[in-house]
Amino acid sequence: MSQHTKSQNTKSQNTQHAEKQAGARPAHTQARVRTFTEGKILLPLVQFALPVLAALFLQAMYGAVDLMIVGRFTDAAQVSAHVSAVTTGSQIMLTLTNLVASFAMGATILLGQQIGRGQAEKGGATIGACIVLFACIGVVFTALCVPGAGLIAQVMHAPAEAFALTTAYVRICGTGMLVIIAYNLIGSIFRGIGDSVTPLITVAIACVCNIAGDLLLVAVFHMGTVGAAIATVGAQAVSVLISLLMLGRKMKRGDLPFTLRRDQIRFRGEIIARITRLGLPIATQDLLVGISFLIIQAIVNALGVIPSAGVGVAEKVCAFTMLVPSAFMQSMSAFVAQNAGAGRFDRAEKALGCGILMSLAVGTVMFYLSFFHGVTLASFFAKDMAVCAAGAEYLKAYAIDCMLTPIFFCFIGFYNGIGMTRFVMLQGIISAFCVRVPVSFIMSRRVPVSLFHIGLATPCSSTLQIIMGLVCLVIVRRRYHRTGRI
Repeated sequence: MSQHTKSQNTKSQNTQHAEKQAGARPAHTQARVRTFTEGKILLPLVQFALPVLAALFLQAMYGAVDLMIVGRFTDAAQVSAHVSAVTTGSQIMLTLTNLVASFAMGATILLGQQIGRGQAEKGGATIGACIVLFACIGVVFTALCVPGAGLIAQVMHAPAEAFALTTAYVRICGTGMLVIIAYNLIGSIFRGIGDSVTPLITVAIACVCNIAGDLLLVAVFHMGTVGAAIATVGAQAVSVLISLLMLGRKMKRGDLPFTLRRDQIRFRGEIIARITRLGLPIATQDLLVGISFLIIQAIVNALGVIPSAGVGVAEKVCAFTMLVPSAFMQSMSAFVAQNAGAGRFDRAEKALGCGILMSLAVGTVMFYLSFFHGVTLASFFAKDMAVCAAGAEYLKAYAIDCMLTPIFFCFIGFYNGIGMTRFVMLQGIISAFCVRVPVSFIMSRRVPVSLFHIGLATPCSSTLQIIMGLVCLVIVRRRYHRTGRI
């Protein structure tokens, strides 16, 4: 039997199974399931990615608004200390949040594959197990962050002027870890079933609440870093509440391809094991990569409060310059997961190419802005010109990465979608600890110290990730043509 015949038989079986499962559901529910396994590729991928992009933009506004308002409404004598505290504290919380969001990708991939196989009705049991799993994770993180905030700030080498403020930021955000985890899990669930609009709505609500909270607590009541932390947690709490109400309403209307009952919210070893096998490597990779950036932040913190604040400002700018690649990475995972479940490697590979081309076009513009207009970009987040100059110097190195990130981010989304999360973990760890951290440390020891040279560690590690992604793609393609399986 030819490989083409094998592929066609597999596709036919999957289609028949999907039709059989779909027929068991009400017609209105069937119509709500968004699948990516047939038809055009570029347009559906872009349509799915745009709400994801908008949601990521609004999410990036969390830390950006905190930093912007703290930088502009804090007493001039203390502004550098507050900016440094928000920078270090938000970097710590971003690392933990990314860890949770990455682990939740296991649920996104599993739900996507279930839809691709025509098993969407199993989603209720999957989500019920997720709720138990992530509740336990939230309790553990809260226990680590609240009493250990001072130790975390110490490990991060928070400057003396900003140490107490950094500790307060981490402790306040730590009390809201259950809310932060619920916020990310709900978004992953919706993306897994092909719905990227609902997470956009909830994050928009959260962003508006965060801005209002920052203006009230920081600009009016002059609570500085503490006010920014309270506003962030409070906004996400509002978003979670609204998300749950929307989820319940969608279930009552039959807008979801599954139902979630109370008896399904329990420990299910098999489902948790599958989510863990898919999500743990991604989470491990993101955790270790996040740690590598924390190490870089600690290295820069040791240089003083101005470099610390400057790099923090640059990181906020980078959060926006990397939005398009991040959106395509998340969208790629959901798109490819469904096609992997249906055995459609051809569509998964074409989606990879489309994602790279689209995000690379935007990356070229981001390179120009970051390299030649760094001071202008940094001035959106700080009014101290010394901080802006330090941020612009660091941004020049990140500008180079704007041309590399679109490629390897799409690779990450592709490999996550086909279930090769262990490879994603491996390439992330190797690039972080064999390139990014050593290069940063070596450059920090050069005299005179240059934030541009320290920042070059990131594009160096991205180059290695691209090489590894290309090599793996050749291997996967050969295996598919030889066996007919992804």
